[in-house]
Amino acid sequence: AELKDLNSSMTTPEIAREIEALRKDCTSYTEKLERIKSATNHVTPEEKDKVCREQQLYRREWRRRKRMATELLDAILEGYPKSKKQFFEEVGIETDEDHGVVLPATV
Repeated sequence: AELKDLNSSMTTPEIAREIEALRKDCTSYTEKLERIKSATNHVTPEEKDKVCREQQLYRREWRRRKRMATELLDAILEGYPKSKKQFFEEVGIETDEDHGVVLPATV
């Protein structure tokens, strides 16, 4: 068992290479952290609020237009002899659900 442990352990040159690689990683991460801390291009709260308001506006508009389209299609389908899926295929309508698109969450 002791021989197995010794055979599976790293040698001194391997450990030295590993330590050197880790030091390089540590140095690069420290530099990256300093660049992030000293960045002057941060988003101001006013800009963030503006983006959030725009997103809410677009979400409302998306829901409103989707509701209008759904109501219009439902009205058409009331007198249509085929199923909704068949109608969509004939007309060539692609829905959000077909493509896996979901309304983004509010921020």
